[in-house]
Amino acid sequence: MLIRIPPKYSLSQVVGYIKGKSAIRMARDFMGRYQSFKGYHFWARGYFVSTVGIDEATIREYIRHQEENDQKSDQNRLF
Repeated sequence: MLIRIPPKYSLSQVVGYIKGKSAIRMARDFMGRYQSFKGYHFWARGYFVSTVGIDEATIREYIRHQEENDQKSDQNRLF
C-alpha cells in the first residue's frame, strides 16, 4: 500500500484507522458479525512504515502490476 499522509495526521492515527475499518469490514463480510466486535483481533499489534523518495515511480509501477505478476508466478508453479 502506498499512501501519502499529510503532516497534520500522525502515522499511528492513519494506520490505526485503516486497521480498524478494515477489521470491521472483514468481520461483517466474512464472519457475518454486524455488532459487538469486542474480543476479535484481525491484525497484529505492530506495523511497518517506510518513506519513499526517488523510487516512488518504480514502487507505484510495482504495485499496479503486482497482482498480474503474482498470477504469472502462480501459473509457473502449476506447470
